[in-house]
Amino acid sequence: MTMYIPKHFKATDFDEIREFIQDNSFGTIVTTEKGKPIATHLPLELHKQGGAYYITGHMAYANPQWKTFEDDNDQVLVMYQGPHTYVSSSWYQSENVPTWNYQAVHVYGTATIMNEQELEEDLRLLLQKYERHRENAAVWERLSSQTKKQIKGIVGFKIKIEEVQAAYKLSQNRSDKDYHNIIDQLQKEENVHAHQVAKVMKKRDCT
Repeated sequence: MTMYIPKHFKATDFDEIREFIQDNSFGTIVTTEKGKPIATHLPLELHKQGGAYYITGHMAYANPQWKTFEDDNDQVLVMYQGPHTYVSSSWYQSENVPTWNYQAVHVYGTATIMNEQELEEDLRLLLQKYERHRENAAVWERLSSQTKKQIKGIVGFKIKIEEVQAAYKLSQNRSDKDYHNIIDQLQKEENVHAHQVAKVMKKRDCT
């Protein structure tokens, strides 16, 4: 499996990719069942255990996709997408075609099902991440035993990362003048995604 990435747009710095995954952690898990692709959109977390990286998460027990994780021979694809926006060719110095700027990461690995203790710990960390700054935070320790019993209705999983592919298509193939004009024009758009892409492009221009 592979993602088409022109050489101008291939990202290889794993620290940068890891930060992207953590900032855009709502991903899409793709597996196959009898040759047919299955996908689920989920909040996911990235963890390092020893020398390996894992993606963890959970899905409803009623979702049949988790059963495909039990096939040790099949890889799992996890896709992450960042901000994306249309880029008008009217912003270039010379005539060309319009395009689309975006960031996307594909992660490939093998999945295993968590036991209940592992799942509880993963939920504990997930709640801590998203609740710790809130008043009356709904962290695991404060949940009632009745609420905790709902853990029976979900299946936890972890995916050992084996390969990462990243495409950051952010007008790197344009001239400096075009690049900076694209940023300026995106900042004028009435589109939050355009502003987010402009911010990413400005950040990369400063590194």
